[in-house]
Amino acid sequence: MSKTRKRFVQFGISVAFVVLGLVGLRVLMASKPEIKKHKPPTPVPMVRAIKIETGPQVVKIRGEGTVSPLREINLVPEVGGKVLSVSPSLVNGGVFRKGDILLQIDPVDYQLAVTFAKAKVKDAESLLELAEEEAAAAKDEWRLLYEDSDTNEKPPPLVAKEPQLAAAQARLAAERADLQKALLHLERTKLKAPFDGRVGEESVDMGQYVSPGQNLGTLYSTEAAEIVVPLESKDLFWFDVPDFTSGDGHVSPAVVRAQIAKRELTWPGEVVRTEGRLDERTRMIRVVVQVEKPYAKKPPLVFGLFVTVEIEGRRISSAAIIPRAALRQDDVVWVVDDESRLRFRKVDVGRIQGDEVIVNEGLENGEMVVVTPLKAVTDGMTVRMVTES
Repeated sequence: MSKTRKRFVQFGISVAFVVLGLVGLRVLMASKPEIKKHKPPTPVPMVRAIKIETGPQVVKIRGEGTVSPLREINLVPEVGGKVLSVSPSLVNGGVFRKGDILLQIDPVDYQLAVTFAKAKVKDAESLLELAEEEAAAAKDEWRLLYEDSDTNEKPPPLVAKEPQLAAAQARLAAERADLQKALLHLERTKLKAPFDGRVGEESVDMGQYVSPGQNLGTLYSTEAAEIVVPLESKDLFWFDVPDFTSGDGHVSPAVVRAQIAKRELTWPGEVVRTEGRLDERTRMIRVVVQVEKPYAKKPPLVFGLFVTVEIEGRRISSAAIIPRAALRQDDVVWVVDDESRLRFRKVDVGRIQGDEVIVNEGLENGEMVVVTPLKAVTDGMTVRMVTES
């Protein structure tokens, strides 16, 4: 076969394949079903909702503060001398009772002063007795000399030795005062606890010489603890503060909460007063909550502990509590109706406390309130609801 013929055959075969391909393509296209356009369904957003329960609600005002003692004093001697003994309780954290002797100063010098003062009192008493006898004798002599005279009813003061008698009486009074002072100094060589409490810190030991007015340590009372809670002025509308918002003596109960040793502990307390001045920097009112016997429970409500305080306020006859996340801008909440449609609802907010909102009006018992945040939302839109317990 010539080369020309061979090329012609190859060309014919190629053309045949192309034609067959085109024919097959047309057949396939002719048998293809017609594609119809469909509008995709609008997605229905899913939301989480909670069921509302209405009823009486107690407003609770929460704050934070640091526990401090009701009374805290410095242990200071009023007389000087060498320390003879120190109580085992006089250590940092030591416990003592009212009247316990915490420290004994050498009393010898003060005992001698008492002895000397007693001797001076005896001497003054003798001089007073002598002055009284001399005054009585002078009066008797005057009466004998002027018995028949009507000009003078009693002798002149100098004749009756009244100045000498007054001087003797004054001297005795002064010596007795010196004796009382010496006895007082002797008594002050024993430093006694003025109340039940604990030692905050101490800086004295046996054998040390101490001076009057020297700070030997810090004592604080354990009869009660106080927590100063800064609150906004509007918060005081909901509870009573004696001699501040009310004058009838009514106190508001409170609960103090703290975590100690991985335990959640509570102590009962009550609002007793406010501090004398408003905080000029924060404009907050510093409310004082008092807890009786903070060391009665173990672990105790130790001073310096940072705690949370929950004050029980007024009672609202009918209200609902919703999460803070359920309240939208301008006091609006989203309610899901029986047809699974989302509705905007304006509510009357009584108080926002932490993560909760007290709603006075606008919600009915059993209604479902949305807590899920949505970017695009319209009044009346359909939603799928997941109920939270």
